[in-house]
Amino acid sequence: MKVKDTLNLGKTAFPMRGNLPNREPDFQKDWEENHVYQQRQKLNQGRPAFVLHDGPPFANGDIHMGHALNKISKDIISRYHAMAGYYSPYVPGWDTHGLPIEQQLAKQGIKRKEMAMADYRELCRQFAMKEIDRQRTEFKRLGVAGDWDHPYITLLPEFEAAEVRVFGEMAEKGYIYHGLKPVYWSWSSESTLAEAEVEYKDVKSPSIYVAFQVKDGKGILDDDTALIIWTTTPWTIPANRGIAVNPKFEYSQVAVDGKKYVVASEMLNRVAEDLGWDAPEVLKTFKGVDMDNMVARHPLYDRDSLVMNANHVTLDAGTGLVHTAPGHGEDDYNVGVRYGLPVESVVDAKGYMNENAPGFEGVFYDDANKMVTEQLTAKGALLKLDFFTHSYPHDWRTKKPVIYRATTQWFASVASFRDQILDQIEKVNFTPSWGKTRLYNMIRDRGDWVISRQRAWGVPLPIFYAEDGTPILEKETIDHVADLFGQYGSNVWFEREAKDLLPEGYTHPGSPNGEFTKETDIMDVWFDSGSSWAGCLKGRDDLAYPASLYLEGSDQYRGWFNSSLITSVAVNGVAPYKGILSQGFTLDSKGQKMSKSLGNVIAPEKVEKQYGAEIIRLWVASVDSSSDVRVSMDNFAQTSEAYRKIRNTMRFMLANTTDFDAAKDTVAWDNLGDVDRYMLVRLNQVVRDAHADYVKYDFSSVEKVISAYLVNDLSAFYLDFAKDVVYIEAADSLKRRRMQTVMYQALVALTQMLTPILPHTMEEIWPFLNRQEDYAFLSDMPEARTIDGEDDILNRWHAFMDFRSDVAKALEEARDAKLIGKSMEAKVTVYPTQQLADLLASLGDSDVMQMLIVSGFSQAAVGTAAPAEALTFKDGAVLVEHADGDVCERCRMTRTDVGTDDAFPTLCARCAAIVRDNFPEAVAEGLESKQSK
Repeated sequence: MKVKDTLNLGKTAFPMRGNLPNREPDFQKDWEENHVYQQRQKLNQGRPAFVLHDGPPFANGDIHMGHALNKISKDIISRYHAMAGYYSPYVPGWDTHGLPIEQQLAKQGIKRKEMAMADYRELCRQFAMKEIDRQRTEFKRLGVAGDWDHPYITLLPEFEAAEVRVFGEMAEKGYIYHGLKPVYWSWSSESTLAEAEVEYKDVKSPSIYVAFQVKDGKGILDDDTALIIWTTTPWTIPANRGIAVNPKFEYSQVAVDGKKYVVASEMLNRVAEDLGWDAPEVLKTFKGVDMDNMVARHPLYDRDSLVMNANHVTLDAGTGLVHTAPGHGEDDYNVGVRYGLPVESVVDAKGYMNENAPGFEGVFYDDANKMVTEQLTAKGALLKLDFFTHSYPHDWRTKKPVIYRATTQWFASVASFRDQILDQIEKVNFTPSWGKTRLYNMIRDRGDWVISRQRAWGVPLPIFYAEDGTPILEKETIDHVADLFGQYGSNVWFEREAKDLLPEGYTHPGSPNGEFTKETDIMDVWFDSGSSWAGCLKGRDDLAYPASLYLEGSDQYRGWFNSSLITSVAVNGVAPYKGILSQGFTLDSKGQKMSKSLGNVIAPEKVEKQYGAEIIRLWVASVDSSSDVRVSMDNFAQTSEAYRKIRNTMRFMLANTTDFDAAKDTVAWDNLGDVDRYMLVRLNQVVRDAHADYVKYDFSSVEKVISAYLVNDLSAFYLDFAKDVVYIEAADSLKRRRMQTVMYQALVALTQMLTPILPHTMEEIWPFLNRQEDYAFLSDMPEARTIDGEDDILNRWHAFMDFRSDVAKALEEARDAKLIGKSMEAKVTVYPTQQLADLLASLGDSDVMQMLIVSGFSQAAVGTAAPAEALTFKDGAVLVEHADGDVCERCRMTRTDVGTDDAFPTLCARCAAIVRDNFPEAVAEGLESKQSK
């Protein structure tokens, strides 16, 4: 019989290598075929609900690392809550309308204006559905569990119908109106844009100082005086109808080189410096309120420019007198309407100057800047032209600059119920907490929401017009349209005439002949996704409204979080979510935003093929995603190493519990050794802390607390000296069963706690644990329990771990001095303080020598002087010597009692006794020794 045959060498079929790229699809296929997600939902029916509502990604293109961060985070949260006892369904969604799909069709050579609208929209639908199938496959490959066969999709008839009903209820409350107002206009898209569709980039712009000659100074200013304005948009000068001044500011009339000008007194020095004035003479000062209704001459046209009082005028830049074009700015519009000025745009839908700008018709607005400054120079009105770089709004789809342009649009009035929205924000839980301030300020400061778009691919505005032009927004007509959309889809709007879309027998006083027309604009896509609480949460029996959580990138404070809040409060008076969790963006290793054009994108597919989706998931769980996250292939290589440590530690415990039957071999708490109880107390801490961190969506802390237990408490300590027990002691010995009890309970708890993060690996482990549930995901999370004396256990063993670190340092110095090789060659003598002596005495039956993995351990009496060669620490001194004796062939310890049993000359007394008691054949036949070969 060989010596190794007397050892309990752990063996397991659980492989050392995960082979994740090849194995993960097998697990995913198994989950799908056995409806594991559905089984979990069925188990939790009737329990308290936790519903994370999916913010719909746009159905266009392959997913990127930002998608992976988002979807895996949602999966971790939903899986955790399901295993923690909540009914937590996850219904994925897709945003499917909008300009990007129209652009993709244009790239394919499809010309929208040369096709029937319904036919064109059908091509858009087909494109979107194809992209959904592609993205769905990619999301599922990440291991995300959900109702993938029944997602919510914004182009589906039932969703469109729900959206129209949201619009109808807002209209019924008077929140929808038609008006001519300046809005963000994208000439590159030929459509209005919402604030959420605008991003800012630095551009170089002209800045000009222009003189407006006074025509009527109200007895304060002579007509030989000019009012000076400053603007960065020379092309809007043809649209000028007035000049705004702040009623509270002081203004100065100054004389310079024989001419008179007016600027705000506080801005005089800056203006003088810019214009090169040498010691301007102040002739008089007066308040802005005194300038109200003065009249100046337009510098290019034969018309007046009215001076108006307005509080939006500041002294941040310029002259304190603001050029006002009511058709090209929100503040301009507001003050212009108040003073009865005409609201007109000088630019058409494509960005070209129109008939309202005589002399510039047909010129692209940006090109008009130069022409306007040339004409101002010719008129003697241009005081200075300069250029500067500043942040300017751009269309976030086309990346082209946008302009403010007055058009007749449909609006949702935010002002009408703004206070109610702000009240609801106070009731929402925000993670991170600064999100509350951000969303609050955005709602507080935002203007009314322009919801109409001049595009083809979207949900039509369900509005009819009577013969006299009266818009019809009646509950009867809108509900009927919603019913039609629910039955046929919104394409019916383009397939039928207006009369065929109205309720049967419908009449209106504005259409005596029964003639009606229909709106051609579509709804803003943010109205689509912002209605998902109605089209998904309230539209399905398996979900709940309001949702427990919305989770998206931090850009959605101005997007989905914002639009969802407005529509939900408008209709129901409540926020659609109880909590908001926002994440940063994924950046490359240099901190740059990932972009295909820059070539710095890492596709999840690349990582899956090289490392597996588990590595992406573990990376997601390990980073702080509350702010922007840098990512590179090096990150995944490092994460792969962290995964290997987790897998190998779990594998070691599996291998050493293969002969452990939890039902009959588990050792009760009172019969465990002190160190075993300590490890279970630490496990209990890990469970408690991980629960708390999961609830806070702090995945990185979950990963850290579990990894620290696996790597530090288990691998580097308990499992390190466990080999001298689980390998060496008799298979059914109490000491071995104690350690197996700890390993098994740790395996079960850690497998369950890690399932939300590493579902493939934990499901691979689960069958080896012989639990009653078929899948780890179908088990419930372990619960932390109250343990009597927990604090005392932790304090004593934390102190021991400090002592162990001191011994490790002493062993390392002895190794460097060539006194010993492995620690098992060492004998350690401790010269303790009273505190250390008391600590060591308190460890009960714990074998200190075994835990230190040395072959000899002794403790001198307190007060005994340590020899000079001993290392001194806070709690005493440690002397390391080479242990006396020979190496036992079985346990590898250096013992003085090797060979004391004549039957086993190469074994120590301990090992000889174990073999004699458990292997009678070895007594009869003898052991085949390496030394005998």
